[in-house]
Amino acid sequence: MKALRWHGTGDVSVDTVDDPQILEPTDCIIETTLTAICGSDLHLYDGYIPTMEDGDILGHEFMGRVVEVGSEVQNLKKGDRVVVPFPIACGHCHYCNTDQYSLCDNSNRNGEMQAEAYGYAAAGIFGYSHMLGGFDGGQAEYVRVPYADVGPMKVPDSLTDEQVLFLTDIYPTGYQAAVNCDIEEGDTVVVWGSGPVGLFAQISAKMLGANVIGIDREPERLRMAEQFAGSATINFEDEDVFEKLKGLNDGRGPDACIDAVGLEAHGLGLTGAAQKVEQTLKLQTDRGTALIEAIQSCGKGGTVSIPGVYGGVINHFNIGAAFGKGLTFKMGQTHVHKYIKDLLKHIEAGDLDPSYIITHKAPLAKAPELYETFRDKKDDCVKVVLDPSWNDDHEVEVRTQKVDAEA
Repeated sequence: MKALRWHGTGDVSVDTVDDPQILEPTDCIIETTLTAICGSDLHLYDGYIPTMEDGDILGHEFMGRVVEVGSEVQNLKKGDRVVVPFPIACGHCHYCNTDQYSLCDNSNRNGEMQAEAYGYAAAGIFGYSHMLGGFDGGQAEYVRVPYADVGPMKVPDSLTDEQVLFLTDIYPTGYQAAVNCDIEEGDTVVVWGSGPVGLFAQISAKMLGANVIGIDREPERLRMAEQFAGSATINFEDEDVFEKLKGLNDGRGPDACIDAVGLEAHGLGLTGAAQKVEQTLKLQTDRGTALIEAIQSCGKGGTVSIPGVYGGVINHFNIGAAFGKGLTFKMGQTHVHKYIKDLLKHIEAGDLDPSYIITHKAPLAKAPELYETFRDKKDDCVKVVLDPSWNDDHEVEVRTQKVDAEA
């Protein structure tokens, strides 16, 4: 089969590799019909996530049709069309039994590597380093899926692949980020980042009753925040974010802040330059520009929710501000299994069409060039999906989304 493999920082290629095989009786094999490049894949591409190895198959946002099932699989059969949550969960440990699926005790087969760095091991993740299990990812024609009775969810034929693909990660991730804010009707929630996760966090916060502000500097992303999520927006290159936000709610500031950026946040001025230099010199592993600003901007007694991926240590973390203002932090990988069925109902009801955020669609063969396009935000790129069934010479489809001004 063809699969996208990592060979080092900034070096990925589509190669011919062996087809996956059933290894455990609880496995299934999926023929991939759509897969996506996630913002957290860029952390692998840029070399910030440790324990990657030459030849690793990338990708954790994927869906497809079941082509083979293990002897103990009860809930799936050949031909079923499914979306696959990015964290792998066993379904029966303490954490799975309490709906904390991304903390599964049993799915990370290299758990000792993560425990050495973090104290304890969490769930395995498709295509996301050996510290998180070393599982082959979904940017491939076929994928082996462990615990097939627990993860894959069948989807109705009435919905297209593009409408349901993002149930695998970014829609539940944005939704969990909003849920973590404990939103009450009329709360003000500010989201740093209007990329895919930030957009879903914004639309989810609005659906939960919040007044939402999205922050970014890319015009296309700000436009999507306004039109897709119905957010007010701030371009952080044009306005002082803290000064703008501290006047909200009669000077109380935001009720909650969401960092949907993570470890490669861009900043301005001396602070932004210092963050980048310190990461380059390995004086810190992660750039925390967005998180630091969210902590500073959040109102007293507020919540800082962090769906943006962090992998290690950041400097200039103002724990004094967090303590002094009595902030609550909620963060972590998404418990996709917990939310996926309810979010599917929102799509079926027409509450939103997640496919709106797709700006680039291409065959798998074009993945290496589109990693660069996505990272560098060329061609107003917000979200890339890959169709392994398209011929290698199929042109990249670039979309310009428009919605009704009243949406």
